[in-house]
Amino acid sequence: MALTTNKHVLDWVQRCADLCKPDEVVWLTGDEAELEALRKEAVADGTLIKLNEEKLPGCYYHHSNPNDVARVEGRTFICCRNEADAGPTNNWMAPDEMKAKLRDIYKGSMIGRKMYVVPYSMSVMGSPFAKYGFELTDSIYVVLNMAIMTRMGKEVYDHLGDSPDFIKGLHSSADMDPDKRYIAHFPEENYIMTVNSAYGGNALQGKKCFALRIASNLGRAEGWLAEHMLILGIEKPNGEITYVCAAFPSACGKTNLAMLIPPEVYRKKGWKCWTVGDDIAWLRPGPDGRLWAVNPENGFFGVAPGTSMKSNPNALESTKKGTIFTNVVLKPDGTVWWEGMDKNPPTDAVDWKGNPWDPASGVKGAHPNSRFTAPAKNCPCISPKFDDPQGVPISAIIFGGRRAGTVPLVYQSKSWAHGVFVGSVMGSEKTAAAEGQVGELRRDPMAMLPFCGYHMADYWQHWLDMEKKIADPPKIFNVNWFRTDDKSNFLWPGFGENLRALEWVLGRCDGTADAVETPIGYVPKAEDICLEGLEDEVSPETLKELLRVDPAQWKGEVADIKAHYAKFGDKLPQELADCLAALEKWVG
Repeated sequence: MALTTNKHVLDWVQRCADLCKPDEVVWLTGDEAELEALRKEAVADGTLIKLNEEKLPGCYYHHSNPNDVARVEGRTFICCRNEADAGPTNNWMAPDEMKAKLRDIYKGSMIGRKMYVVPYSMSVMGSPFAKYGFELTDSIYVVLNMAIMTRMGKEVYDHLGDSPDFIKGLHSSADMDPDKRYIAHFPEENYIMTVNSAYGGNALQGKKCFALRIASNLGRAEGWLAEHMLILGIEKPNGEITYVCAAFPSACGKTNLAMLIPPEVYRKKGWKCWTVGDDIAWLRPGPDGRLWAVNPENGFFGVAPGTSMKSNPNALESTKKGTIFTNVVLKPDGTVWWEGMDKNPPTDAVDWKGNPWDPASGVKGAHPNSRFTAPAKNCPCISPKFDDPQGVPISAIIFGGRRAGTVPLVYQSKSWAHGVFVGSVMGSEKTAAAEGQVGELRRDPMAMLPFCGYHMADYWQHWLDMEKKIADPPKIFNVNWFRTDDKSNFLWPGFGENLRALEWVLGRCDGTADAVETPIGYVPKAEDICLEGLEDEVSPETLKELLRVDPAQWKGEVADIKAHYAKFGDKLPQELADCLAALEKWVG
């Protein structure tokens, strides 16, 4: 029975049911008893495996289809009326053409299945940031993941009332044909249509589809930002908490920074760190003239391999209850394992495909993109402000990438516009031959390359325009934890030690830290970075190298930025062209 009288919702659900022809339409409430019944049903039909209740209470295991293990950027489309509005970095298809293609695939796809109506909110329901959506899906796995990742529940109907202002989402696993797999976004209609995938980044529509691709369009229209950023609170010994947002491409330590544990020398003095978000931030100008941020999600969709008590204990602790594990190793005692968790691979285990696994085989037991879906509330360092409907005030925005040279450990932009320039040219170098040529640089502006729902140059212009809406804008920085010596050894230890660079960032925000002005921005003096307790790992000479700005290296950078900007033609904002021209003049 429908749980709403909203005609816009009812008519849309009926149209989708008429197309997909489910045996039953199930209107979900999000209540725990309902979710528990769905879990039991998923175990009974083999979708989930119940894990050891004593060791991993409320946790489940899922094997996905082997052809459905990651986001599919090549099958992800922005379907706006004018192709030019999608820009050169997105795949585009005309809305009518895509809908005709999808209708053929959806037609009868839910015969013999149920269509679940999932009501959910991104951000705290009723807050100034909240946006409401419905995902129609035939997958219990998707329903149970959405229940962790979003604020799902019948209260959405109350907040929405009779309004048509909601994000529509249709999802069907269909027959999992990868040649008919589509992740389609219709930003002018606030509509998401996904089919033939149950993988999180494709099928959990509240995540990248809504919270970034659709929300980036909403933000442009409404005067806010939807960003692929963590949100971290840093508490000084005096109890003052400063909040920062940070954007990094993959494999650059984003989750580790979001759940940062201060080094021992800092912990003894009383420093603490608080996780507000690990992946997505929505930022709005506040009435006090500052930029305020929320994490619109309610859970963590984390990569399992490499997560350990050594690399990220807070992330691992977050998975200890109420978590769904996907494509990891299933141990005989009903617990899980993955490469990098520890050095004791299990025997008599089952691999991510459901086959017996022998660690001596040399074949990895967990898929490299295996995942855990964990409630954010499980995190030992979750911020007390996590559920604050007003969000948290942002003092600094930090960009960064994996660079072996050129880019110093940390520097501050000269202005908001220059900070946008810094974010627009950020990128990372390839780290493995399998991913392409080692050292090859991939530009990933603001870490939004796969997630910006419109023309990237218009997105940069929106960033520039935001300055007029913020009387007291955050300062913008860039970090690089990955600088190496001539033998490819890392010069900086990273992980918790990154707080040492962030301490300087906080000092720049409150006016207590000094800097040297260079053509790329403000760089710390060597004595401004605290090395107490780190003397054996980082010498003063090494620190000077980490902070060095070399015109010869930046000359190559300028040439590469020019090629990067050329893709955007006349749409490139003049302020960014001016920043590049100033850099080019310096390198000669």
